[in-house]
Amino acid sequence: MKTARFLAGAAFALLPLAAQAERGADGELKILYWQAASTLNPYLSGIGKEVDAAALVVEPLARFDPEGNLVPLLASEIPTKENGGISPDLTVITWKLRPGVTWSDGSPFTARDVIFTWKYCTATGAGCAASNAFDGIGDVVAKDDLTVEIRFTQPTPYPYIPFVSSTTPILQEAQFRDCMGEKIASCTAQNFGPIGTGPYVVKDFKPNDVVIFAMNPAFRDTGKPHFSSVTIKGGGDAMSAARAVFETGEADYAWNLQLSPDIFEQLTTAGKARPVTAFGSMVEYLFLNLTDPSADLGDKRSTVEGGPNRFLNDIRVRKALSLAIDRGEIAEVLYGDQGEPTCNVVPAPAQYVSTANDGCLTPNVDQAKALLDEAGWIPGADGIREKDGQKLNLSFLTATSGVRQDTQVMLKQVWKDIGVDVDLRNVSGSVFFGGDAGNPDTRQKFQADIEMYTDNSKGLDQESYLNKWTCAAIPSPATQWQGSNMPRYCSQDYDALSETFRQTDTIEARADLARKMNDMLVQSYTVIPLVHRGNVSGATNSLQGVAMNPWDSELWDVADWSRAK
Repeated sequence: MKTARFLAGAAFALLPLAAQAERGADGELKILYWQAASTLNPYLSGIGKEVDAAALVVEPLARFDPEGNLVPLLASEIPTKENGGISPDLTVITWKLRPGVTWSDGSPFTARDVIFTWKYCTATGAGCAASNAFDGIGDVVAKDDLTVEIRFTQPTPYPYIPFVSSTTPILQEAQFRDCMGEKIASCTAQNFGPIGTGPYVVKDFKPNDVVIFAMNPAFRDTGKPHFSSVTIKGGGDAMSAARAVFETGEADYAWNLQLSPDIFEQLTTAGKARPVTAFGSMVEYLFLNLTDPSADLGDKRSTVEGGPNRFLNDIRVRKALSLAIDRGEIAEVLYGDQGEPTCNVVPAPAQYVSTANDGCLTPNVDQAKALLDEAGWIPGADGIREKDGQKLNLSFLTATSGVRQDTQVMLKQVWKDIGVDVDLRNVSGSVFFGGDAGNPDTRQKFQADIEMYTDNSKGLDQESYLNKWTCAAIPSPATQWQGSNMPRYCSQDYDALSETFRQTDTIEARADLARKMNDMLVQSYTVIPLVHRGNVSGATNSLQGVAMNPWDSELWDVADWSRAK
């Protein structure tokens, strides 16, 4: 029987490092992330703007390349059954660490740091954003300084989730040992300036503004990085970031250019820069809050303890909202050739894609109205539906972005046509996607009925991604508002499928489970997919070596970037 390791692609052993040009010879690299980083600790966020910035400093054992293949980074090879790295009973994976790696402070990187990172994220009260990546682990043990065993509580055919990809890097025990449990978010010095093994070190960090990196003097590749410093500037919007690269040349690289196709085409005509694109599993979603976001609930607002959503607890209302949407129009008008309508949480790889929900591609306004009638919501004199003296009025929150605000306007109109009133609100992406437990406007706090943003899987296998919607992943005060299950969806049947997924071996069987979990989510109408998006960024023509990676951090290969002479 083939094990699911083939989902990760070929396993590559490390090759000797070739001599390179003098490191740092290309000066400063200027990158724009219009959603600014608020922390440099991925375990406090899990969202791209922080994960990508941190990826220059802290590294995992392995990561995914642009084709979704698994490649070693701090490990010397990818463990398999064939090379003895995975036990015959599939309960243990043994990682051999790359020899000679040091932290940027010169101290050795060892198995103890790997063990510590597991304990750090899973400690009681930690509220770790990546806690679901460590589900099913019974123990992590050092066989020696360069060998670490991850022991699972049951057979785990796909063991490539913990410490794999930019979302679960290794932290230095010496730096973070006093930041366990409830202290995880309060260790400002550590979270703003992690010591790492990557090509750069943090020189200066102003949260929600700018990060300046200098070269790591202890980096293992003597010819890299090519840039002596990196500045990641945050703030503004996608349009201003794009202009800085495509028109004025003020920056070398601009991330996530979520712009309408006509604007993007106009920008590229200047000839100073080029789009950097790839299609992975990125989807623009609506998330519908199953809990009550009413302000009068105080600390129980948008929590399970605060009670169900007075409008959206009825699946007929949620389904009606989905039925009214013309996904094809949104994709065509706002995304062009960088988006296509989708009905699935998992739109790729192909073997995982369900066809059970394709009916959503054709809007059905009449059926939407009929469902609202059935639910007791009757149109009032102004056309807005009412029930028990209450108007069907929903709050809709998203990050500030031209395309997202245009999407909000389009959805407001189609929902008005079926008798649903919607109040639109947007907040800065730096805040919305931030990990500040004290900020009321984060996506985790979800103090609205509906919110909208993009998410995607790391790597081709979908187990870890679909685990985002288990009951245990619901954000709450008890988790310091960390968690990935924004709708507060909780299904014992879904959790059971998640558990089965962890124990399932063959690609075919895993793909079948992924489709079933996808369908359960979509047909609950708590997660409403809109558009399967491409990753779109921009690079100045002088910037070389850039390879868009839709399966891991967008800055995964920044050590290879260089300036054309």
